[in-house]
Amino acid sequence: MEQPPCSPLTPRPVPPLRGDEAVIGVPDATVVDFWRFAMPDLRVNNMRGLLAEFLVHLAVGSHAPRVEWAGHDVETDDGLRIEVKSGAYLQAWEQRAPSSIRFSGIRARTWSPDGGYAETKSHNADVYVFAVQTAREHAVYEPLDTTQWEFYVLPRPVVAALDSDSVGLGTVRAAGGPPVSFAGLNDRIRAADPRPGAADD
Repeated sequence: MEQPPCSPLTPRPVPPLRGDEAVIGVPDATVVDFWRFAMPDLRVNNMRGLLAEFLVHLAVGSHAPRVEWAGHDVETDDGLRIEVKSGAYLQAWEQRAPSSIRFSGIRARTWSPDGGYAETKSHNADVYVFAVQTAREHAVYEPLDTTQWEFYVLPRPVVAALDSDSVGLGTVRAAGGPPVSFAGLNDRIRAADPRPGAADD
């Protein structure tokens, strides 16, 4: 079926990048070179957050790509919306002591192309995953080693009851109980699904 023409300001769907696409006008430069320039260190805060989202994406077997302006970070194939927050004891810069882990942006204003940003902040996911990179020595810190991550999973009603835009790791532990490993993450997320009928699936 032929699709209607797009408005001039409506972006066209594009296939995922492979990495070998050329930068036009620059000999031998590819998208991989851009990735190496822009994302060389997975320890920095923004890259660690994206990596945590990717790990959750893998754990739940999602096929949906990340949408920058969405109100949540990961969506399963059956529509479960997941917000992912991350923290680590070690940073990409010198520290006097390991970082205290705190998760921010629990409530956020949604955005739409028609209305812009909502006036008030809200909880915009069904399940919240708090991911912690657990390494405490740089000599062994490996962001891509899933055994160095632990995950705390809370359903939306529990997060809403905390009534805060920012929570510390201690609060998350008290509300969510023991962490789960990457291997058990999907089951824990499914168990926390608060949608009506989810427990019967």
